[in-house]
Amino acid sequence: MSQQENKQSINVGVIGAGGRMGRMLIEAVQENPQTTLNAAIERQGSSLVGADAGEVAAIGRLDVQIVDDLKAVINDIDVLIDFSLPDATEQNMQICAANKVAMVIGTTGFNEQQEQVLTEASKQIAIVYAGNYSTGVNLSLKLLGMAAKAFGNDADVEVIEAHHKHKIDAPSGTAYMMAEAVAEARGQNLKDVAVYGREGQTGERKAGTIGIHAIRGGEIIGDHTVMFIADGEVVEITHRARARMTFAAGAVRAATWVIKQEVGQYNMQDVLGLND
Repeated sequence: MSQQENKQSINVGVIGAGGRMGRMLIEAVQENPQTTLNAAIERQGSSLVGADAGEVAAIGRLDVQIVDDLKAVINDIDVLIDFSLPDATEQNMQICAANKVAMVIGTTGFNEQQEQVLTEASKQIAIVYAGNYSTGVNLSLKLLGMAAKAFGNDADVEVIEAHHKHKIDAPSGTAYMMAEAVAEARGQNLKDVAVYGREGQTGERKAGTIGIHAIRGGEIIGDHTVMFIADGEVVEITHRARARMTFAAGAVRAATWVIKQEVGQYNMQDVLGLND
């Protein structure tokens, strides 16, 4: 049994402690009996720097002061949970890799260079990287692979996602995960078959393509539907998120799992045992 498995509690750091997701992560860390919040980080210049993380999250004083420098608290944590922005996460991966601190990453919208930084960091530390930490979404990914194998190219596939009006990237990371699950099961490269929306004289639908569509509006937390449209029948696999705490609790569950793993890159299906 490893040293971490013998520890009474896993010390967790949360990036973006003052944001909506950050506050939920702080609450989820404190609600999990295996974890303790030991660091809360905000961007430089934030008015929340110096505030108590528990009070900011409205769960009571925790005596954990929000700071604006990950390096200042990196030695106080076993694992960092990061649901921030690509540029910030890129820097955080490098800091964690240099200090051998495991990570749970929920940031979406990485470019190719940032994906490479992730690959390099995962050669030095254990990282769980997922576009969605919901148990239901990851179960859906498993079902999508099964459906894609069963239908093959006999069904046209459309991925439709809807999120709140404040979301800045599209399509969502979860939509990509779902489309990739279908493409992988059919032996395809998603980059070769993805079609993003349609406009004008598009011509007939090309066999084997995967349509991906994004809807933005209101306060939709996250709805995803994948349609398998065959001649004579349609199968839909849908997941609807009704509380953001689902994602936060899943990320903390991933934190308790990743701390016991060898160096490498993992996803939420690994955490849930769905890849066994």
